[in-house]
Amino acid sequence: MKKSQLPSKVCIVCLRPFLWRKKWQKNWLEVKYCSKRCAGNKQQISGSTK
Repeated sequence: MKKSQLPSKVCIVCLRPFLWRKKWQKNWLEVKYCSKRCAGNKQQISGSTK
């Protein structure tokens, strides 16, 4: 499968798009963050700007 055909989502912390990864194959519907760093900063969701 080509990269352009992979599903994507938007990170709820940094608001950047990220693509599907094989390690998220089993729980793609539950993935909300693009990285461990964003998952650790989830309290900054409301009103944060970069």
